[in-house]
Amino acid sequence: MQKIETLATWIKESERIVFFGGAGTSTESGIPDFRSAAGLYQSEQHSPYPPEEMLSHHFFVERPEVFYDFYRTKMIHKDAKPNACHQVLAELEQRGKLKSIITQNIDGLHQKAGSSKVLELHGSIHRNYCMGCARFYDLDAIIESVDIVPRCSSCQSVIKPDVVLYEEALDQNILYEAMEAISNADLIIIGGTSLTVQPAAQLVSYYQGNRSVLLNVDATAYDHRADLHITQKIGEVMHQVSQILEP
Repeated sequence: MQKIETLATWIKESERIVFFGGAGTSTESGIPDFRSAAGLYQSEQHSPYPPEEMLSHHFFVERPEVFYDFYRTKMIHKDAKPNACHQVLAELEQRGKLKSIITQNIDGLHQKAGSSKVLELHGSIHRNYCMGCARFYDLDAIIESVDIVPRCSSCQSVIKPDVVLYEEALDQNILYEAMEAISNADLIIIGGTSLTVQPAAQLVSYYQGNRSVLLNVDATAYDHRADLHITQKIGEVMHQVSQILEP
């Protein structure tokens, strides 16, 4: 409980908070992460293709039918709802304390909770574009498509989710905004990420302050560098913090 109180105190004393989050942020919303014992990569061990390959650019181009079968069944969780972590972060933004959320997630739950200052490093399932004419399609167009591989109603080209696949580069503008936000932060909260996916994981090195918080159930390479390390579930932690912060 002392660590929770310390985190609450640091939040009270900070004015430029940045949250850097990964898949563990959404596990309490029913969305599996990737690398934990119960994660997506473990559950797909008996598949003829490794998940990393199915989520690669070359696989999308060469086997779009297999890609979309995996993508629809494993990557889309339309009915998932924000958990306490998403909700508390949205409240901190409304109070003017949280300046940016930098997320590796593609689920859109931060926006669903009410956050507006969200930098999506790996894109979003809610944005999809025709590879031929760049026409925009929402998530329902992907889910409700009668074809396994959704195609543009205008030019019949393949529609691609606006998510960053393996072998694809991150959006440089978003990457720069994330670097700037972290560099200017007076408190960074890192939550639900193994900090193994590059180049996203390198972003935390831009933090120049002396109050860094790591919220992660499993061990990471950043554990020894964090000023405050809490190994409880992130939603539970943030819920307890919000109770302390309430006026």
